[in-house]
Amino acid sequence: MHEKILILDFGSQYTRLIARKIRENNVYCEIHNFDYIPEKLDNIKGIVLSGGPSSVYEKDALEPGDWLWKTNLPILGICYGMQYITKKFDGEITEGVTREYGSAQIIIKEKSILFEDTPLKQNVWMSHSDIIEESPPNFNVTAYSENNIIAAFENVKDKIYGIQFHPEVKHTEYGKTIIKNFLYNICGCSGDWKMEDFIKEKIKEIQDIVQNKKVILGLSGGVDSTVASVLMHKAIGNNLTCFFIDNGLLRKNEMQKVKENFKTLNPNIKIEYIDASEKFLSKLKGISDPEEKRKIIGHTFIEVFEEGLKERAPGAEFLVQGTLYPDVIESSSHKGPSATIKTHHNVGGLPEKMNLKIIEPFRELFKDEVREVGKQLGISEKIINRHPFPGPGLAVRILGEISKEKLEILREVDEIFINELIKNNLYNKISQALAVLLPIKSVGVMGDQRTYQYVTALRAVVTTDFMTADIYEFELKFLKDIARKIINNVKGVNRVVYDISSKPPATIEWE
Repeated sequence: MHEKILILDFGSQYTRLIARKIRENNVYCEIHNFDYIPEKLDNIKGIVLSGGPSSVYEKDALEPGDWLWKTNLPILGICYGMQYITKKFDGEITEGVTREYGSAQIIIKEKSILFEDTPLKQNVWMSHSDIIEESPPNFNVTAYSENNIIAAFENVKDKIYGIQFHPEVKHTEYGKTIIKNFLYNICGCSGDWKMEDFIKEKIKEIQDIVQNKKVILGLSGGVDSTVASVLMHKAIGNNLTCFFIDNGLLRKNEMQKVKENFKTLNPNIKIEYIDASEKFLSKLKGISDPEEKRKIIGHTFIEVFEEGLKERAPGAEFLVQGTLYPDVIESSSHKGPSATIKTHHNVGGLPEKMNLKIIEPFRELFKDEVREVGKQLGISEKIINRHPFPGPGLAVRILGEISKEKLEILREVDEIFINELIKNNLYNKISQALAVLLPIKSVGVMGDQRTYQYVTALRAVVTTDFMTADIYEFELKFLKDIARKIINNVKGVNRVVYDISSKPPATIEWE
């Protein structure tokens, strides 16, 4: 059994980033709801209390069980977690006049093992409105913000630490070091968990669940479903059948590219190719609401799977999906009271009643962790480094109602954009690039003639976890050149814009 850290989730959108940072340090961790009570404490080395959107002074404020304070295990409270520690041990916390949000500087006032190997002044990421006016008795304040607000405290004797900022996000420049200090210098972890362990354990888990039953997998050709197909085939062999469904919402020549990739990747993986484009497009006709589009697509996928089972995979009982944790946390309150941002078709878009049981081997992983799994499984970097493509496909990159005409326009725009990135050696410097067709037309002039055509938006972001993202800053010449190529070569587009919004406040996709 691996040593592990428990993360109690109070609803922060960043909770999974805490887990990711812990795993980067080769320590296994589990996320549980804030009121979770473990049956036993075997191998638990420490506990992290996450941030969250609530205030500790509100009625019905979220509180962990009293068991937490009887374990004698090291505890790290982050943001709301620190505020709860303050309340629990009789410190003073109030609603601040001004909110500390975004990049800020803290000053280390006292030597602390938590801040070992970090400078006295360092940039961090704040996201809170409540402030700690006075630390609890027997707690030493170790850091203040530039606004002279308590930013960190500790009770070394009881091994309880609190920080008001978020070390799990990349904007906190020494966040990884702070978490490492907690894991190794305070909790005494040895670092016994690695991605190859995840693969071995996941294969064993899949084999125990599936036994000798038949499994189908929705293959899109993207990183997640491709890695999932290889992992599942390694676990259950010929009991796996992959379904590649052309829903009419794919990129240009996508089916052909998938066929070519799998000839090289693993020709033994059984793949059934189904053209269901007319079925999908007819059901999406007249639909503009993005949530409704997702649900229609999710339901139709299941219909197509179940219709094809008798002929193509008789007796199948399980459906595998490449769902990732960002999909889950943005779709619903997964393991805590976090806010729903959007429904992903393979999370909230599936029908409540269906004949297939779901297997999601990567539900707890981030994109970069799935890529690492893929590398361990021997998948080529060309496939592993492919940019993400949403499950609902171009349906969520065409704002508003979908039509064949709009799909053809967007496919051509997307093809030009991606090819130009590859041609200019930019593709692998960018985490995700996409084109969006807007539901508006604008006036233009071509060949001395007035035009009234669509506007397309280009987007390119840089991120490691897809929970936060910054824009890629192209040279202006590149943007001008690509806009010219799109307008000159794609009939129906006369204006190109570039999206410069970060995540948050925007999401990566537009719908």
